[in-house]
Amino acid sequence: MSAPSNPAPHIDRELDLSNTGRGVWLVKVPKYIANKWEKAQGNIEVGKLKISRAPGQRAQVQLSLSEAVLCLKDAGEQNIPKEHRLDVSNVTRQSLGVFSHAIPNNSDAVIPESEKLFMEGRIVQKLECRPYADTTYYKLKSESIRKASMPQRQVQQLDRIVQNFKPVSDHKNNIDYLKKKTAEGKKARDDKEAVLNMLFAAFEKHQYYNIKDLQKITKQPIVYLKEILKEVCNYNLKNPHKNMWELKPEYRHYKQEQTAESKDDKNSSDSD
Repeated sequence: MSAPSNPAPHIDRELDLSNTGRGVWLVKVPKYIANKWEKAQGNIEVGKLKISRAPGQRAQVQLSLSEAVLCLKDAGEQNIPKEHRLDVSNVTRQSLGVFSHAIPNNSDAVIPESEKLFMEGRIVQKLECRPYADTTYYKLKSESIRKASMPQRQVQQLDRIVQNFKPVSDHKNNIDYLKKKTAEGKKARDDKEAVLNMLFAAFEKHQYYNIKDLQKITKQPIVYLKEILKEVCNYNLKNPHKNMWELKPEYRHYKQEQTAESKDDKNSSDSD
């Protein structure tokens, strides 16, 4: 894979580490609180934290949203819980930090200022904000479940005719295949004596056959045909007739005729 022809130039920036020793909390809040805080202006109070400490116990943290934030809602929007608890957990085996960057506003300066990067602090605790199970929370949750279960319909206006293809119950290839199989019919077992007669008649013409040729001749199921072949035939495992069937010696009529003919020839030669 070739590298891009004009890679973006790497710019070194200074990182302000003056706040490295400051401890910071990483707080995870529900989506409905995050939406309210995004709508809030920068100069209003969004909530208050209450921290209670007991000797030998972990600190209890509670969040109480402000009335100004609770009033930020659209028409028909459900009320959200005001009181929340924050479950505290320590950060172990990780080094997490909070960073920020400031983009310079004065672009007309003689010497343009570069983007400034700051480390705001090191994360020392994680907190997860959870609402108390009150009536307001249950109504909010039931409304969100109802909206999630509603089908999402999208209406799109079309500017041209869309070609539709009618569904086909079955394709032509499948129909032709089923017709062929039906015409052939299911192979039925014939009487054993009839099958043996067909086999003996075939072996009078040729000494060796493979299973496919014998199946075509007898039109029998291959499992049933093999059962009969094992009684009257031997299966060759070596060349030159490997994987082919041959009559057992006691059923080889052509051998007996050949032996009889050879005896007659020998007697006639002796008489001469």
